[in-house]
Amino acid sequence: MSAPPGIISDFRAYLDSKGGLRTLVLLHSAVTCLSLIEVATFQLSIDFNPRRLWIAVIVAIGFSAVSLLFVSARFCFGYFVGFYFYTMILGFLWIDVFSEYSYPHLLAGASAALSLLLFLMPVLFIRAPLRSLVILSNARFEQLLTLILAISAAVIAMAASYNFRLVSVANIYDYRDSLDFPGPLRYLIGWVSGALLPFAFACYWLLGHPWRAILVLILLLLFYPITLTKFAFFTPAWLIAVAMLSRFLQARAAAIVSIFGPMLIGLLVIWLTEASLRSIPGRYFDIVNIRTIATASGALDLYNHFFASHPLTWFCQISVLKPLTHCPYDEPLAVVMHNTYDFGNLNASLFATEGIASVGPWLAPLTALAAGFVLALGNRASAGLPPRFVLMSSGILPHILLNVPLSVAMLTHGTAILFLLWYVMPRSLFEPKP
Repeated sequence: MSAPPGIISDFRAYLDSKGGLRTLVLLHSAVTCLSLIEVATFQLSIDFNPRRLWIAVIVAIGFSAVSLLFVSARFCFGYFVGFYFYTMILGFLWIDVFSEYSYPHLLAGASAALSLLLFLMPVLFIRAPLRSLVILSNARFEQLLTLILAISAAVIAMAASYNFRLVSVANIYDYRDSLDFPGPLRYLIGWVSGALLPFAFACYWLLGHPWRAILVLILLLLFYPITLTKFAFFTPAWLIAVAMLSRFLQARAAAIVSIFGPMLIGLLVIWLTEASLRSIPGRYFDIVNIRTIATASGALDLYNHFFASHPLTWFCQISVLKPLTHCPYDEPLAVVMHNTYDFGNLNASLFATEGIASVGPWLAPLTALAAGFVLALGNRASAGLPPRFVLMSSGILPHILLNVPLSVAMLTHGTAILFLLWYVMPRSLFEPKP
């Protein structure tokens, strides 16, 4: 028996109210910490000590006050990204209490907390629209969408000539290290899969062109046998989930539930089944709670430990800067961390790379502030667009930003291109036609 429509609409209204959002963010903070207790039973790099639990609880409760910013702030692109980063930093502060790695833990925790606060100031509250110099007409914009599909198909065809393997997700690591795409093609793959196709999907879905939206999802799925990444495999399903979620919830609540819901499901699944990671429930917990969320927080723990006793990079890991300055590391940071800790190639967010690795914990808050101003350009470029469209078209960017440096997200994964598309698209596109 379905719930009466009035109850559903009242519940939706409550979740978008200040009281509902406050309940959501505080429940999310609690679930994040409880999830990490379970993660510690499976993940060697994350520790838990019941005797220090009271310290972790005090830290988590204190830092959870930051989440109240998401109760008062209006939705924007930065709201979506900022809440995911809040989750990551809260997770690191929890991990930091129990970590057995040797580094200045109090300094690292204070630096991470201040970094997030400074990052949130611009990404939550800078929303003034950019001056409109180039705005496409509706007809020109629909031609642009067709061009995006054509470019995407051409990139897929080129990339498939280098690699196309239909293998299970469990076996992708047997082949992925042998992938070798030319540099320009690697950029095209990142732009198409990270920005162009998710943008086209949101447009077609909201404009009422379901078959074209399905075509976009098929094109996205074709990147899986080409790149052999779990990210490519799950992207179509994730975009559908965000679209459905945004259909029933307002943008702020949908952004929060998009990470809170999957994490809560994973926690309940592992509690109720007591499954191993090899079982189907365990694999869900591994993909969502461990790899998607806890790993991003744990990366800050490892980066703090490594760079407490090794030279800082001073941004030399950025490819365009590396030839211009001496760099103490010949290999990418992800490879350096893999060689040190043997946990796989450990890519990490801007808080770890442009922050801890580049300038250390004392100056990391300043780089976080600068990154906030950069990403706030997305708020300004998308000003005037429907919140649901901004949420859907940027649906995979929070996951990208949790796992790669800001420079990589902007250039390699097409975040800058998405900002440009938002800027030039007509604001009247989604208005009802007379």
